[in-house]
Amino acid sequence: MVPSLSSASRRGAFSLFTALYSTSTASSSNPSPRQLKEMAVKDLVDQTISENRVVIFSKSYCPYCKSAKDLFSTRFPNVDVKIMELDLRHDGSEIQEYLQQLTTQRTVPNIFINQKHIGGNDNLQALHKKDSVKTLL
Repeated sequence: MVPSLSSASRRGAFSLFTALYSTSTASSSNPSPRQLKEMAVKDLVDQTISENRVVIFSKSYCPYCKSAKDLFSTRFPNVDVKIMELDLRHDGSEIQEYLQQLTTQRTVPNIFINQKHIGGNDNLQALHKKDSVKTLL
């Protein structure tokens, strides 16, 4: 035999269910401005990586970034390289935070070749010395 709930118990359970349901659906259907910005940054980074053969997330003043950019411009001049200068973008710090989540690397340059995370300038230079950058391209 299934125990029955009194009408007061049913109302209480319904109120609790309604409160829980409305709270969970409100937060999932109406993202906060911060969540919207994070989603936009994630979409931007993911789309940039997927649509470009080479992507360098860089900072304009960084000597290691300059070295990585110079390697592509001198050794692979026919390869299109998408460069995102994070220090010149209003969302640069958010992009860098997402890249850290994605790659565990916080520093720049943060380099991708054919959607594969290469790492930074030291990794790129080491790959170039082994003539492996050509293979990745």
